Amino acid sequence: MTARLDFTSEAFFRDPPKAIAALRMSGPLVATRFPLVGDVWITTTHDATAQVLKDGATFTLRKEDGDVAGLRWWMPSYVRTIANNMLTMDEPDHTRLRSIVDEAFRRRAIVAMEPRIRAIADGLADGLFAEGRPADLVQRYARILPLAVISELLGLPLADRPKFIAWGNAMSSLTNVVSFFRLLWAFRKMRAYLAQQLQAARVQGGEGLIAELVQVEREGGQITPDEMVSMVFLLLAAGSETTTHLISGSAYELLRNPGLRDWLEQDWSRAGLAVEEFLRFVSPVQFSKPRYVRRDIEVEGVCLKKGDRVMVMLAAANMDPAMHDRPESLDLERKPNRHLSFGTGIHFCLGHQLARIEATCALQALFTRWPRLGLAVETSQIHWRKRPGIRMIAKLPVIADAGERRQGSSDAERRLAS
Repeated sequence: MTARLDFTSEAFFRDPPKAIAALRMSGPLVATRFPLVGDVWITTTHDATAQVLKDGATFTLRKEDGDVAGLRWWMPSYVRTIANNMLTMDEPDHTRLRSIVDEAFRRRAIVAMEPRIRAIADGLADGLFAEGRPADLVQRYARILPLAVISELLGLPLADRPKFIAWGNAMSSLTNVVSFFRLLWAFRKMRAYLAQQLQAARVQGGEGLIAELVQVEREGGQITPDEMVSMVFLLLAAGSETTTHLISGSAYELLRNPGLRDWLEQDWSRAGLAVEEFLRFVSPVQFSKPRYVRRDIEVEGVCLKKGDRVMVMLAAANMDPAMHDRPESLDLERKPNRHLSFGTGIHFCLGHQLARIEATCALQALFTRWPRLGLAVETSQIHWRKRPGIRMIAKLPVIADAGERRQGSSDAERRLAS
């Protein structure tokens, strides 16, 4: 039986625990139709999710002929170049490329970047309302911070940041086939831009991760020019998009839960613990890429056939009551926290450390600078983009003083009464 659930609906994004609990009642793996993917099995438990992610020999990201899952024959060559990255590779190519970028990351010392990340967050928090009130926390803060950080990390020019924001907005708008065709233009521009930056680093050198990758390439790293482009694209896109929605989703939860916000503001050394729970509860990346089943296998009592496709539902693994007490509740003191938001196995997120630091700095800078920050609208007026697989708030309008909205609402009520 095929489960029917709209993974792009407002109801699903507004209350994922409710929808996931209902879905899990159908089994640890459920056959369904997923937008832009088609017929696929999805996991609904922690154990099933972990098994699929860890067994890279049985569940592969490539077809037997080596093609990337989801690519079509009619797609332009630059789309294939961008898609041909670590996230879509099985062994041994995955390890070959991962070792190259791991070496470049090691040289950059991510933990040492924390003071600079905190300074960027402080500056953005200071200017949150520079262009008027209310301010959209997504566009004015949550999107800019990760882009600023990854741009500096890569060594990309500050002046080019508006391009990255435009490209990020284009990727966020991907909801259906029509918007995919609109996205092709942005992909083409990004590929040409990144190829130019890589070539400049080869000729002129420079600072940043791009220059480090070029150096590893010179030292004998086995990577093709196209793989270099896709690598930098992955770092730029994945290094900003998902963290944007972690920050905005976490801020939203604090804005609508004053008690949790007060608890966190009393002692910001608790922020790391809180971010782990936001990673679990917000789950910005809700699904993995589709994988092919290479042999008949039983997963949690469900029989999968060779040639089937399966997607792990990270959000469902994070809401599994077998792993977490009261998983539907946001508990900033949760210990232990066994979330799978960064995945597991060979594809465990390369940027997990950076994302944690950015989210911690972002929340502390924001609520320290604006201790009375509040939503400019009722929570019922907050909406999510209809992009399958990622939970992203479309707009998050905020005001500097929560009392202003309460006073405005009271004035409006008095006017209506008279």
